[in-house]
Amino acid sequence: MDPISALVVVTNFVIIPALAYGSQLALGALGVTLIYGILRFANIAHGDIMAFGTMWTILATWVLQAAGIGLGVLPSALLAIPVGVVATILYLLAVDRLVFSFYRKQRVKPVVLVMVSVGVMFVTNGIVRLIIGPGEQYFSDGGRFIFSVQEFRAWSGLEEGLALRTSQFLTIILALVIMFALFWFLNRTRTGKSMRAYSDNEDLALLSGINPDRVVMVTWILAAFLATMAGVLYGLDKGFRPFTYFQLLLPIFASAIVGGLGNPLGAIAGGYIIAFAEMTITYAWRRVLGYLLPAEWMPDGLVQLLSVDYKFAVSFALLVLVLIFRPTGLFRGKVI
Repeated sequence: MDPISALVVVTNFVIIPALAYGSQLALGALGVTLIYGILRFANIAHGDIMAFGTMWTILATWVLQAAGIGLGVLPSALLAIPVGVVATILYLLAVDRLVFSFYRKQRVKPVVLVMVSVGVMFVTNGIVRLIIGPGEQYFSDGGRFIFSVQEFRAWSGLEEGLALRTSQFLTIILALVIMFALFWFLNRTRTGKSMRAYSDNEDLALLSGINPDRVVMVTWILAAFLATMAGVLYGLDKGFRPFTYFQLLLPIFASAIVGGLGNPLGAIAGGYIIAFAEMTITYAWRRVLGYLLPAEWMPDGLVQLLSVDYKFAVSFALLVLVLIFRPTGLFRGKVI
């Protein structure tokens, strides 16, 4: 038995990827839960908004790379993120002014706004495909690894190797910083407290003198920032393809609902729960068991509950279970 090598394998192929993927889902779910908690509708276009912000970041990154401007071992996309954020903010504010505000003033039912967001999703997806194309795009540069498998083996003397990619490290660190900053903003600033009051009781907040237009504008700005960051970090880690971001809508909404839709803490927890569930169920555990079990006890198969092709089925299953047994989510968000 060699539990140390087993732990290294699990860390390399499950824990680190799940932490990075969970951070990306958590940032996406935070945007969804802010819109649901404050504007009171499920924004189906959020995945394509992530693609929109990532697209402008990629285009700005290519300009920087062509000009020879970079950050050394860090990806040049970090310099281009402000372009993507500003473009996404302007786009969402324009969409709200031209589309959502009309239905909001009519005080339509939330399901109407959901259907409107489906239309926004298709329009946004078409814009992204028209500008950057439907194919896969890679924009990551700089150092690929914080430390590689060979470096870890030389340092540890173990047969198994462990690697930490730069994109994974950046995702985890930046996500933690953004989450901390968001909670500080919502709990410590006057605008953040106004948003929380508006979310808890809209009529009482209006009677207290809170400006609803300002709350709506700040919500869209935060949603644009979170969507762009989530999209760029996912693209750096796994590459950019517009359709992939549409598919991400399921695990992102599953993260928000499992944690508690409308609850920012729940969105973060839900992102990591969904990521670890997907990674754990779709990973082939035979290699790990080889270090933990006697040779005669080794199973013949891969010991994989589901193929990686069905990882979104894990998100869907968890989503359905939570909706059936705990509609408010683990952290008691708003009832769907």
